[in-house]
Amino acid sequence: MDKARVLLVDDEPDLREALSEGLELAGHCVSTFSGASGVVGHLGRDFYGVLVTDIRMPQSDGLELMRKALEIDAALPVILITGHGDVPLAVQAMRAGAYDFIEKPFPVNRLSTVIERALEKRRLVLENRALREQLADRSGMEGRLVGRSPPMERLRSLVGALAGTDADVLIIGETGAGKEVVARALHEEGHRRNGPFVALNCGGLPAEIIESELFGHEKGAFTGAARQRIGKLEHAHGGTVFLDEIESMPLDLQVKLLRVIETRSIERLGSNASIPLDVRFLAATKEDLEAAGNSGRFRKDLFYRLNVVTLEIPPLRARKEDIPLLFHHLTREARARYRREIPDASTTYIATLMARDWPGNVRELRNVADRFVLGLEALDPLEAEVGRSLSERVAAYEKAVIAEELARNEGSLKATYEGLGLSRKALYEKIRRHGLERDGASVEDGGAADI
Repeated sequence: MDKARVLLVDDEPDLREALSEGLELAGHCVSTFSGASGVVGHLGRDFYGVLVTDIRMPQSDGLELMRKALEIDAALPVILITGHGDVPLAVQAMRAGAYDFIEKPFPVNRLSTVIERALEKRRLVLENRALREQLADRSGMEGRLVGRSPPMERLRSLVGALAGTDADVLIIGETGAGKEVVARALHEEGHRRNGPFVALNCGGLPAEIIESELFGHEKGAFTGAARQRIGKLEHAHGGTVFLDEIESMPLDLQVKLLRVIETRSIERLGSNASIPLDVRFLAATKEDLEAAGNSGRFRKDLFYRLNVVTLEIPPLRARKEDIPLLFHHLTREARARYRREIPDASTTYIATLMARDWPGNVRELRNVADRFVLGLEALDPLEAEVGRSLSERVAAYEKAVIAEELARNEGSLKATYEGLGLSRKALYEKIRRHGLERDGASVEDGGAADI
């Protein structure tokens, strides 16, 4: 992003010159104007800066200039300079969209402070727009399954190949790795996207009601069945059923589920009528179902039926190079939820995130991102440094810097080694040493394409 600019508009030459000099001494880049003429041409939705204008000017006054500026971009920060008698007018202008006003006389440092706050807000607006455009340019899959590591590239490729089919899929991954995210991607990127997506946690339903939840029941089927109930499987007709923690399903119900998967039909409890189903089954587990089958905890025939197509989600510790990009993505999701600005994440902080083992995977990182946006995460990086040698800290810092730069340059090696002031060979050696790869390709595959 280019250096921020301050457009200063005032018809009094002495005041204009004094303000310009003071703001430049404070580090601002200032362009001055004696009136509204010519100012609008400098504005645009991508303008990184702030408009500071006096209210009382001949010809077109500051309020009219503000109106024109906000027509170009309603999020453009406009600061009004007002005389004592114009304060009510300035307050009214703030209701109309002005960022702030400052009453004459005032010290330059006070105006500089207001400008700095306005520029920070403008930076966030532009950054958010750029992110939305970047996400819009990605396919839906890249927006759902975030990461540029080889394991995530392979996972996206497999999900993309399977999304348009009706193949049942077994999704394997640790707690918090994103099994439901993968299941929703399979559903929403396929032809069933307009049908229901019914998610059931087999470990979260009491054994005595799970059968009724799945299959539904007729009136009077059992004590308390006062009316007919449509089960989750029937409700999912035309869509997708996601069975999470399927290893927790009772053995007797596994038999019935196997029959449903094979016949694509159900019978409600208390009925002998067969109801055809048009559903796709996605099951997820964090366990080795084959081992569970050998120990008698899971039916082998159901395992073999589910194991035709398997997707394995890599744990976060196996793709740490994705952490800077993923953290960036999650903090922006948190900003939208909590309506809070995102604090600056230092490279040291990112390095500590990359040094963690993440037993809770992406879910744990999401919690950290939430706490970071809420301002509750500031001390945690210090704890991660305890007990680590200087060489380990330096290596983690270097790895984080390179990973951040690669993410910022969207994987471009040429832009990265130029941005870091390295030779191409030096960057390649550091990428190999830290185990960082770009877009699923080896270093040797990526060099010439960037030149």
